[in-house]
Amino acid sequence: MSKYSDYDFKPFLREAIEKLGFIEPTPIQKEMIPLILKGKSAIGQAHTGTGKTHSFLLPIVQRIVEEKQEVQAVITSPTRELAQQIFDALNQLIEETSIQAKLFIGGTDKQRAIDKLKTQPQIVVGTPGRIRDLVKEGALLVHTASILVVDEADLAFDMGFIEDIDGFASVMPETLEMYVFSATIPVKLQPFLKKYMESPIHIQMNDKRPVAENIEFVLVPVRSKSRNKRLLDVIEGINPYLAVIFCNTRKNAESVAAYLAEQGIRAGQIHGDLSPRDRKKMMKQIRDLEFQYIVATDLAARGIDIQGISHVINYEIPEDLEFFVHRVGRTARAGNKGVAITLFEPEDEDAIVRIEKMGIPFEQKDVKKGEWIELKERHARKNRVKHENEIDKIAKIRVHKPKKVKPGYKRAMKWEMEKIKKKERKKRNRMK
Repeated sequence: MSKYSDYDFKPFLREAIEKLGFIEPTPIQKEMIPLILKGKSAIGQAHTGTGKTHSFLLPIVQRIVEEKQEVQAVITSPTRELAQQIFDALNQLIEETSIQAKLFIGGTDKQRAIDKLKTQPQIVVGTPGRIRDLVKEGALLVHTASILVVDEADLAFDMGFIEDIDGFASVMPETLEMYVFSATIPVKLQPFLKKYMESPIHIQMNDKRPVAENIEFVLVPVRSKSRNKRLLDVIEGINPYLAVIFCNTRKNAESVAAYLAEQGIRAGQIHGDLSPRDRKKMMKQIRDLEFQYIVATDLAARGIDIQGISHVINYEIPEDLEFFVHRVGRTARAGNKGVAITLFEPEDEDAIVRIEKMGIPFEQKDVKKGEWIELKERHARKNRVKHENEIDKIAKIRVHKPKKVKPGYKRAMKWEMEKIKKKERKKRNRMK
């Protein structure tokens, strides 16, 4: 289907799609919508920002039987913020209907959630832990639901929520359709998928460079300064609408935020140790643009969609390089431009080379007193190594081992190779 109007959606859905301004489905939507409409379990592997939320919401809403007052679909998301975003997007689709949807997330009053369930909703959206609690209490009746969506499955696994999902999926029908969405499919997730999905269709979007468009990737060497002072240099050289500074640990995030505060820079914080109340308050402050800078950890920030991020600063390179893609993908959303700045030291060279192989085009720059200066060193060194490797190959091709070897033949071959290499270097220098 090349347009939304090509789908045989119910009139209220067509109106909602028109109101949202959607015209053409994204690649993941083109693949997943027909599968979910037909009820075929599938794994959708795609990065954030590819339109995957509507790839499952639209066909699920299409399939809801309004006359049946029972749970028909359960949608789980690993964080409260993501669950809220899915719920908000769902409400935009069903506001003109009698379809009932309920949101159940941690950090809210459980008894109030149980009271809400005197009437069972047709669509349930929530965090795995809270849904499992309500199922165990006998308040939420999921045995009638034929559809289960596990969104951000790799993040759910990292945060230890797969057991919770298993806890309530096990009481759902044997004919359960499961739709799993994830940027990556870790090997450790496979046993869970095999338990509930028999020969699922695996849709993998080959967007090898999903984050490179409209983003400028800048490498800044730390050199003799401390990382904190280098970060201050970078901050002096930018004037972001909103910048997220990524750290690898909660401890580092707190330390960086404290250091910035000492320098008179007020920064918000997002990490796993924030209480639900503090997290909610922090998100409100961020949305109200009270901060120009946010210091965050990967797991906490991956489950949050913050609008208007103009800059991402990698205070340190993540140990799991997949997180680099998630970090930089926070900027340049919805056709906007963005800048991703990474602080690095010589020991990070191997990680940088691997990131470059993922399709990230780095430029190396320095920043002094707010002025950006382009550096050539790293690429010049890399090119020197490349040329030397090429010259070595040429010498090895031209010098052959003699058929009859005599004592000292290795030394003679080495001497001959050095002569060829010397000539080749001179030739290349003349060409330059």
